[in-house]
This record gives sequence, C-alpha cells and structure tokens, in this order.
Amino acid sequence: MAEDAIADASIEGAGIICFPECFIPGYRKAGTPLPRPNAAFLERAWSAIAAAAAKATIDVVLGTERVVDHGLVPSALVINRDGTIAGFQDKVQIDPSEEPIYSPGSGRRVFQTGPLTFGVAICHEGWRYPETVRWAVRHGAHIVFHPHFHEAEPGSYRPSSFADPENSFHEKAALCRAAENTCYFATVNFASTGSPSTSAVVRPDGTLLSYQPYGKEGLLVADIDIDAATGLLALRYKSVEYF
Repeated sequence: MAEDAIADASIEGAGIICFPECFIPGYRKAGTPLPRPNAAFLERAWSAIAAAAAKATIDVVLGTERVVDHGLVPSALVINRDGTIAGFQDKVQIDPSEEPIYSPGSGRRVFQTGPLTFGVAICHEGWRYPETVRWAVRHGAHIVFHPHFHEAEPGSYRPSSFADPENSFHEKAALCRAAENTCYFATVNFASTGSPSTSAVVRPDGTLLSYQPYGKEGLLVADIDIDAATGLLALRYKSVEYF
C-alpha cells in the first residue's frame, strides 16, 4: 500500500509524501492485536519503501516505529528522493494513554529537500505541545508535517466539514500551529469512519488550503509557496524569563 501511494504521488507531481503515524506496521493501542515489535521486519519494510522512493524520485515521511534499547519508539523515517535515509524524528511527547506501549524519543531536527526545509511533529506533540512546531520553524522549517492517529470514539461527534465548531479542538489546533508560526502545517491521519480529524494542509496565515473528505482513502495533493512561509511570528518569539 505504501509503495502504491508513493508511485501515485509521483504521478500527481508531488515532491514529498507523508504517511500517518506508525503507518508501518500499524498504530498499536490497547485491545488491538498487532505482531510483537520486529526490528528485522521494519528494516525490510524501510528498504522496500526507500527503493520505491528512489524509483518515483520523491521524498517520503514515513510514520513508523523503531526498536531501541529503552523500548519501542513511535517515529517518522525521512527518506530522500534518491532512496537514501535522511534520518528519524522520534516522538518525544507521547500521550499518557501510550505509556504502556511506547517509550518517548529525544531530540528534534529539521530536514532539507531542495529549497524546502521541513520538520515533523507526531500526533500528540502537534496537538498539545506547540513548542515542537515552533522549534522546527525557528530552525528554518517552511512546513511541519504532522502524522497522527485519530479515530472515532463511541458517541463522539462525526464531522463533515473541517474545524467544525461542534467538533473537538484538534483541527482548530492545526490552524493555530500554522498561524502562530507563519508556516505551513500538514496534518495526516488514517481514513476511518467517523474520525474527528482528517488530513489537511493549512497556509501560513492559518487558513485552510485543502483537506481530505472524512473517512475517504486517497491522496491529498497540495501546492505550497515556500516564500509565504516566512516563519515571522515564530522568529519573533522571546523566551520567558523566570524570577
């Protein structure tokens, strides 16, 4: 599925594609059976996707997990368009519900592809820790990718339009992350019935550029103007002094 999406994105003229959180091997949660973490499987999957990226000449931000000494870390693997590995951005701020399953990573970085600099903030980080997005923009990012996993809960509101006032705060937060930093913000979710959030791209002024219809599988393609992503408001931030 990932290889097909990479090929389709290339055909559509995309220069970079982002997948949801832990797309490979799948997001782990209580009550959902998944195979035990398998470092060898992950290495094989990453190699196959790197080959697909090189064949399609496209950069890839792959939501994945990785096995490390201190546990299992949700991460994003960034693959260059020639199939080489640019590196990982681990999820540093994990949700309390994830603590029995995942361990937090450490450190932040930005990535470069041609004239575009980008960062990655994974799910809970982008929703509730705006500092993760601001850090990336203050280090040159024009766009921050936000792979996430968000599915409907029993009795939850089922939106049909982006940032519906009756919906949860999440999509409003996406608008804020872009506007408060003068950057693009690309949030990427799985397609599932009734999900409170969908995939979308937000402009640096906080207005919606495009979004994927709720629950519909597919490829959301958007053109961005990196000259508009000045990072002005992020760069004007002054750290707080405590007395």
